[in-house]
This record gives sequence, C-alpha cells and structure tokens, in this order.
Amino acid sequence: MNNAFLIGAATSNSGKTTFTMGLLRALRNRGMNVQPYKCGPDYIDTMFHHIASGNESVNLDSFMASSEHVKEVFHKHGARADAQIVEGVMGLFDGYDKSRGSSAEIAMTLDIPVVLIVNAKSVAYSVAPLIYGFKHFNPQLKIAGVVFNMVASESHFRFLKDACRDAGVRCLGYMQKNPELTIPGRHLGLTISAKAETEQLIDIAAKEIEKHVDLEFFCSPKESLVAQAELTLHPDSNTLLQNEKENALNIAIAQDEAFNFTYKANIDALRKLGNVCFFSPLLDAALPKCDLLYLPGGYPELFADQLSANESMRQSIKEFADKGGRIFAECGGFMYLTRSIDGVPMCDVFPMEATMQNAHLHLGYRTMQWKGITVKGHEFHYSEIKQQELPDSITIEHCQSSAKGTPVSTAVYRYRNVVAGYTHWYWAEIGASYLINL
Repeated sequence: MNNAFLIGAATSNSGKTTFTMGLLRALRNRGMNVQPYKCGPDYIDTMFHHIASGNESVNLDSFMASSEHVKEVFHKHGARADAQIVEGVMGLFDGYDKSRGSSAEIAMTLDIPVVLIVNAKSVAYSVAPLIYGFKHFNPQLKIAGVVFNMVASESHFRFLKDACRDAGVRCLGYMQKNPELTIPGRHLGLTISAKAETEQLIDIAAKEIEKHVDLEFFCSPKESLVAQAELTLHPDSNTLLQNEKENALNIAIAQDEAFNFTYKANIDALRKLGNVCFFSPLLDAALPKCDLLYLPGGYPELFADQLSANESMRQSIKEFADKGGRIFAECGGFMYLTRSIDGVPMCDVFPMEATMQNAHLHLGYRTMQWKGITVKGHEFHYSEIKQQELPDSITIEHCQSSAKGTPVSTAVYRYRNVVAGYTHWYWAEIGASYLINL
C-alpha cells in the first residue's frame, strides 16, 4: 500500500522544505522507502530531498510537461515506494497564470491529498478562516490536514488546534520555533560543509516531527497507487539502461560541486539515448571519450579559481568543441564555456565574458520553437554576459518567450556543434534525441 501526499503551504517561506526534509528522514528512520518529488523547476530542494531520503528527487512541472507525462513520471518512480512525498512550490495556488502550474494543480492532476503547512508566527485563532478558505476554495482539492510551523508554546498550539477544529480540517501537529531549523547555504552550493550542516538540520527536523506531528498519519496505508502505477510503467528500464548499448552514443555529463543542476527525468532520457558517464570538471584531468557532452547548471562562479586551475580539462573541452564535438550547455555550463568569469579564465569556446558584477535575478519559464517542436524550460540566474561584438563563428540561434508568450531577451548561442544558453531545458517528454539535432 502506497501513501502519497503533497506538502503545500499558505504562502512562501512557511517552512515546506524544512518540514519535507524532516518528514522524509523520519519516515526513512522507520524503515520506509520514501520517494520524494518537487513541484516546479527547482533543482536545489531536490538535492536536500536526496540527502534526507536516500532517493533521488524528481521534478513534477505542469508547465514544462503535460499532465500525462507528470502522472507517468510520478507513478513510475513511486511504484516500489512505501510512500511518496511531493514538496510544493510557493503558496498552494500560486502558478505562472493564476493557479496554472501551481502545487494545487499538481495535487489535483495526481489525485493526492494536501498537507497544508501554516506559518503560525504572530497569529493564533485567526488562522481558522485561512484554513477554511483553503479547504473550500476548490472542491476538487483534498486538504488532508494542517501542520503549524513556528509555534511558540503548547498554549499557542491549543489556539491553533481550536482553529483547525472549527474550520473542519484535521490538525496533524506542529513544529516549534527553533533557530536551528534554518536551511544552510540554500543558494551557495552544496559543499562538504553545507552538506554536513544540512544533515544536522534534517536530523533536528526529523526529531521535531517525531515528537510533535502525527507521524502515523503518513505511515498508515490509505489507498494503493501501485496498481495504477503498474499500468503506466514502461518495461523496467534500469537493467536495460545499465547494459552497454552497441553502436549507441557515449554521453558525458558534468557532475560535481560546480555543476549539479539537473532534472532526473532528463538524465533518464539521456540514458535511453546512449551510454551515460559522469565526470568532474573540477577534479578530472580531461574530458572522457564521448559523442555528446552535457554541461548542466550549477555554481561555476563559486569554484572559478579551481575550474580555471584545471587547465588540461579546459583545453580538452575547447579542443572537443573546435573539432566539431557536440556540446549542450545550460546556465553555469554556458558560463564555463565562456572566455572568463569576472576575469578568471574558462574554456574560451565562446569569446565573451560572464560576470557576477551588478548581479540581479533573471527568472521565469521559457518556451522555444525548434524544427516544429516546442521546447520548454526555466531560467534562473544572477550572472550576465557582457555585451560585445561576436565573431562570425558565433551565431544566435533562437528567440525565447515567457510562459505568457511575451518575447524575452534570453539567447541561445551556437559555435559549430556547441549549443549553449542560460535556460535549463526539460526534454524528458519530447525525448533527448532533439539534442543531437540542434
């Protein structure tokens, strides 16, 4: 029997990620195999989920993928799990267009109940109408219960329990106000020290949940999703994809502290395309033998000196590009292919400079048309490319638009068979073969 819940919240910064990490660890401590997911394009919270549960987290995004694909991915990865925990994004009904693309839409698509996290700081019984509103706003959405965060005391919690009772929603418990429950290094890279701090936070959150939350609610079988999952599962691909494929593409993927922003479903799609291997631009001496190189996003600006010091790796990537090797690079991977990051030498495939000076956030969903195919993705970065005249060998290939169809200035650059830009694309549904034809 498989339990599935979406962890939503009334607003952003209510404590969804902290609660989700603690819940994943608490269930894991009980011997449960828990499969985590993240609503939306976030690739940082998925790393936290992996640390907490021991299983890779999977993105579920109803802008970048169809509802059929979202359901297929969910059932595929959860078929053998004891529980499935989906962390929402922003407020429960916040999407790119009203509630379209929201956590609520994902919950209704998957037909799973929502556990609502409510930040109780500086509020008591007044949460009753808020909870009542979330319960009744959309009858198709199932609010299974409420967990309060930032609770000051037992007497404070009694007011909150009364509010739940009068709003007609089950109260599942609370998390106390605790300065130790602050996520470290959320946007500073998961370094060794940050991982150690994250482990400590997860353990504290798990103990808090075990003490003050009705954990049995998440453990007791509700409704089996396994039978439904088996109907949508493809033949078990793990064994197939791990076997060496004759005449298949050899695909090298950068993966280390500097490059780690990937979608699991994208990597699975690459495995269907060929033989995948991982390497570290920070530590390895040279690029492994490959037909396709994928440089995902990450934090190259935080590791610029170390990346630059690895001259043999930089040279091998530039030689691969100059000889017509196929490279697909996104955001941080694109920055690594520029001449320099704030004066620190990089691979010099693209003769331009990336800079973190006067940094400001570039954020939003993106759509691109390519040979009759609509490709969707997400842009999230603070760096910029300094404007400069490009040689004839560099072309700007495509124009992109926002979720609402408004043109944006984000470019996709090409040098021979190298395609790069700031957008993180989601190709798991359309198939990774489009990368070969770019």
